[in-house]
Amino acid sequence: MYTIEENAPVVVRLSTDIDAPAAAVWELHTAVDAWPTWNAGVESARLDGPLRPGTTFTWRTHGLDITSTVREIVPGERIVWGGPSAGITGVHVWTFERTGDRVTVRTEESWSGAPAEARPDALRTALHQSLEAWLTALKAQAERAR
Repeated sequence: MYTIEENAPVVVRLSTDIDAPAAAVWELHTAVDAWPTWNAGVESARLDGPLRPGTTFTWRTHGLDITSTVREIVPGERIVWGGPSAGITGVHVWTFERTGDRVTVRTEESWSGAPAEARPDALRTALHQSLEAWLTALKAQAERAR
């Protein structure tokens, strides 16, 4: 099982509860090509094959072009991706836990590399804001679709 790099200079963990069926939230979150339609922080996104371990997707967020590789997927429950961008190696773990008609979405991400070591506080703040906005957008879209 893949996890974030616990000792990385930048680590952020957040969660939100969404009043929507877990399957619908999972489908929304894993439809990579559609991210820009509901997540203002993602300028473009393209999945380069079926969603499974080893598949890459390219996306642009906050002015950065990123190629991420899916590392692990448990349909409906967990997805892990990561890769390098601008000298930072990121590992991102998402989990989805159903509670009745709701789902708790947890995200945790680590950044390592020279830029993260040089400016951990600033980058931790930027990552926190980005993930918080992502969760807010996911919640709003999933609950609107419900």
